[in-house]
Amino acid sequence: MPAIEKNPSSEDFLKSLGFPVLSVHDTFTHFDFTKPGRRVLLIGPMGSGKTEFAARVWRDAAVAQTKSGKVKELTSTNGVDRRNIFFIRSEIDGARFTDYPEDALAYRSGYIRCGDNIARIRDSFGLEDVIRDNPSVGTYIIDEASFFDERLAYVVRNAAIEKGCMFIFPTLVLNFRKDLFNNTARLMLETATDVIPLTAYCEHSDCMDPAFYTYRYYSVNGQECPALFFDPLIVVGGDRKKESSAEPNYAARCDKHHYLPGKEYTFFTLKPFGEAASRGDAEHLVKEIEALHSNIESSLLYKNFEKRYGDDEFCEKYMASLLPGYIAEKALCYLFCEQNLISEQLLTKLVFDLELDIPYMEKTLRDNRRPVVFNQPYLL
Repeated sequence: MPAIEKNPSSEDFLKSLGFPVLSVHDTFTHFDFTKPGRRVLLIGPMGSGKTEFAARVWRDAAVAQTKSGKVKELTSTNGVDRRNIFFIRSEIDGARFTDYPEDALAYRSGYIRCGDNIARIRDSFGLEDVIRDNPSVGTYIIDEASFFDERLAYVVRNAAIEKGCMFIFPTLVLNFRKDLFNNTARLMLETATDVIPLTAYCEHSDCMDPAFYTYRYYSVNGQECPALFFDPLIVVGGDRKKESSAEPNYAARCDKHHYLPGKEYTFFTLKPFGEAASRGDAEHLVKEIEALHSNIESSLLYKNFEKRYGDDEFCEKYMASLLPGYIAEKALCYLFCEQNLISEQLLTKLVFDLELDIPYMEKTLRDNRRPVVFNQPYLL
């Protein structure tokens, strides 16, 4: 099982200086480059400082590189030196931090420059290429590793075991639904050697509790609209604040202020309709998607919300989740990309029959690794 990094000597050290018995927190130490093969997960919600922590590791490595050859013996295995760091980011994450230099390891309050030791990759095969082309690099920082394919976890494990490389992952392991992000996140947890959890203040204006979750919402006419449970898993966009039905905003939130409407509807109604469609009975799904697109108040989603949230203290917040557009498109993307319940043929028919937003659909499907181009007449 992964272990939380901890320094048990902190309390003894402070006692030796004459401190009384107090609540003693862990020492904030410099990073240890002497242990080969570590797979370190830096986990926490957006805004918790994961990438900034990784930048601190980079700065620690620069200090460690000034040490003697004796230290190099401690930090090296099989020709790789773990003080030599390489930073990797996903190709699909290119919209973030556009104001920073191309070689920047960027975070919300600044950046450090990586020179030649930086790359953008598409998948785990790209990671293998980077490892092969940089035989002396001993530490790889892979930003948002959950964006990559599951194979990445085993590429990392094999390089760690066979070469002694260390890997650091500032990444989300929970998605906006408070579920494990995907299978890649699950496998990374299984193969990790260390977990360093980070938190943030809850970004709700009335709260100072620790935030463990990433909350997704849309802003419509200045109103906060929580993302529905079946919102697309991956939405690629920049870090700027958006006033849009297509691009969400994110905030770190505690459990109380993490609103997630529509989960019951997804499993009680939407997914069963998708399952029926996969068996050839698409009537109920077609009717519901049409209602979501053209008359939301006639949809089963709206009726479910009236029943479930009518007396809830957060009723107004939950009902606001129906204000953003593209709800029909999002429901279809969920059934097609994540649940694999509807065929590309049926998807295409519904897009054209209901005149859904094709650019939105194509971008969302591409971001979620199920690309479809809607430029040909459908055939049934």
